[in-house]
Amino acid sequence: MINCGIDEAGRGPVIGPLVICGLCAEVEKIIPLKVKDSKALSRNSREKLYPRIIELSNAYEIEILSPDEIDRLRKEYTLNDIEAMYFARIIDKLGENIYYVDAADVDEERFAETIRKNTHVQAKIISKHHADRDFPIVSAASIVAKVIRDREVEKLKEVYGDFGSGYPSDPRTIKFLKDYFKINGSFPPIVRRSWGTLKKINTSLDLFYDGEMDG
Repeated sequence: MINCGIDEAGRGPVIGPLVICGLCAEVEKIIPLKVKDSKALSRNSREKLYPRIIELSNAYEIEILSPDEIDRLRKEYTLNDIEAMYFARIIDKLGENIYYVDAADVDEERFAETIRKNTHVQAKIISKHHADRDFPIVSAASIVAKVIRDREVEKLKEVYGDFGSGYPSDPRTIKFLKDYFKINGSFPPIVRRSWGTLKKINTSLDLFYDGEMDG
């Protein structure tokens, strides 16, 4: 039986893109891979599973949202709304089917309904918390999204150096952002300027930054 799963990677980082993957496959073929939520796997394990998942999939779609795109959309929408919109875009591309999605909203059904409002095809949407843990097809989508985001981040590091994980909780990331700002008087174009992290950094540096522009 063919089902589809949708999940994202990179919702919380202040640096780098948000990657969303929708993937359709025969679940019976995915289960033997022993896929898990991508966060529960090492990078090496994800990289090994990635080509097998792609090989066994019937179809998949990827959406990569740059920091600039995220910031533009956040002027009008919440992050949950943005995810729902792009989940819907993927569903429209993959067509009518049963979709298991990892619920970003505390209200699972509300998240499903937001997705439905943005779709243009008939699809059954099953929205659950921890879907990336409980449904192998979502685990597979999670792994693909995470591998692609990891690769995108590596490309950025080739240009900007090692900035850590890109998450606000990572001291290496915060140090990179502080050092970059002190030297350049602005944050690099790879950051999400709508994140409160940047304002906190500027407060600690006694510098002004309003979240919309550098300086």
